[in-house]
Amino acid sequence: MDDHHHDAHDDHHHHHDNRYSDMQARVRALETVLMEKGLVDPAAIDAIVETYETKVGPRNGARVVAKAWSDPDFAEWLQRDATAAIASLGFTGRQGEHMRAVFNTAETHNLVVCTLCSCYPWSVLGLPPVWYKAPAYRSRAVIDPRGVLAEFGVTLAPEQKIRVWDSTAELRYLVVPQRPSGTDGMGEAELADLVTRDSMIGTGLALAPEGAR
Repeated sequence: MDDHHHDAHDDHHHHHDNRYSDMQARVRALETVLMEKGLVDPAAIDAIVETYETKVGPRNGARVVAKAWSDPDFAEWLQRDATAAIASLGFTGRQGEHMRAVFNTAETHNLVVCTLCSCYPWSVLGLPPVWYKAPAYRSRAVIDPRGVLAEFGVTLAPEQKIRVWDSTAELRYLVVPQRPSGTDGMGEAELADLVTRDSMIGTGLALAPEGAR
């Protein structure tokens, strides 16, 4: 019997699916026209998207995690009312109105998926990675989370349970990874550098500090 637990909500109502919204369709059409006219370099667009997806966007979430690691009162607030705690740092808006933070421990590892589409907390993690929206991830994360994590290079102790959270249009999740050892004297800015996008989805772990890697 597998040891993972899947949390879904009876009111798992999604207001969108994998097709383009009207706005996305217009943006894609405009992008195509501009590229055809030679006014926009596709490589430049890709670079901008990648930067927002992997660097700029996730920095918000990394700051939230680093503060939770450093400030027990904030961590308690984040666990009790993630929406308000995150908003207090200035990170709020569409796709992140209602948030819940789930904390990794030595006993439990949390993994986030959206089984029906691609609900994702843009305000703290930026753009969702391509694999997050892929049908293979959306189905296998629930059926075989330990196998999926292994493919991401994450090997957990056999006794560590995996809890899978199903993100919805009404509620999105932020995983707070375990704080790495050897970071006692580090400030929030240094700690934030150890927090990766994948660790806040649950498909990765926080980085070890320099000298401990």
